[in-house]
Amino acid sequence: MDNKSINIIKSSGETVKFSLEKLQNSLKRTGAEKAIVDTIIATVVEELYPGITTKEIYNRAFALLKKKERYLASKYKLKKAIYELGPTGFPFERFVGAILKYSGYNIQVNQIVLGKCVKHEIDVIATKNSDTTIIECKFHGEQGLNCNVKVPLYINSRYLDVKEKWNGNSKNSNKLTQGWVVTNTRFTEDALIYGNCVGLYLLSWDYPKNNGLKDRIDRLGLYPITVSTLLNNREKQFLLSRDIVLCRELIGDDFYLDHLGVSDVRKQRILKEITQLCNY
Repeated sequence: MDNKSINIIKSSGETVKFSLEKLQNSLKRTGAEKAIVDTIIATVVEELYPGITTKEIYNRAFALLKKKERYLASKYKLKKAIYELGPTGFPFERFVGAILKYSGYNIQVNQIVLGKCVKHEIDVIATKNSDTTIIECKFHGEQGLNCNVKVPLYINSRYLDVKEKWNGNSKNSNKLTQGWVVTNTRFTEDALIYGNCVGLYLLSWDYPKNNGLKDRIDRLGLYPITVSTLLNNREKQFLLSRDIVLCRELIGDDFYLDHLGVSDVRKQRILKEITQLCNY
């Protein structure tokens, strides 16, 4: 059977045609050599069947890549790793804050800010030069849930309320100039149209094109600790509870692995994996 004619099922339940190009691109993004990519694709294509889920395809490609090179498998599981930051969404807020920090912003997380009408709990406040940005993070713990137009509508009203109070206060040396909405999934078309129309900055998994979350993470080497293929779920949750959200933060604070009772041999394997990943 021609692989182009095989129907596969997405996480949303939608049925689509299998795309060889999408699989190739997702593997190439990890930096894997062409020979490795070609070998994995050949194996996955051979095992395709009508009605296979995207999750099954991903799991198979991930397992094959992990056998070749663990840190490449870590990069491949980035999207899944961000879902694992849940369930509260707070580690995602810290993760977004960290990305902005390494992009040159001064950041504060989870701040109560007065608006003209009411108080607001702001996920991230980011300042660069004399401009301040307030950021709302919309975290979804499962695939297939996108941000609809209600989200930017709500965030824009909060932004305008805070902006009027903030910029009217002579004690604030920085001007509030922008509101952001950041999600780990995607925006619906109406959400994008509305957000762009009112001047909100929208950041999702793959939007803006070539500068979405996945692009920024790869470019800056800011991988969440949940990408590790060697740490188990209990260990990841322990690290997240100690505010270790980024792999590079664990490189600087590896004594947490001692607290977890990780053996020296395994500790070195974990540190090697995440150091390769961050190009530290």
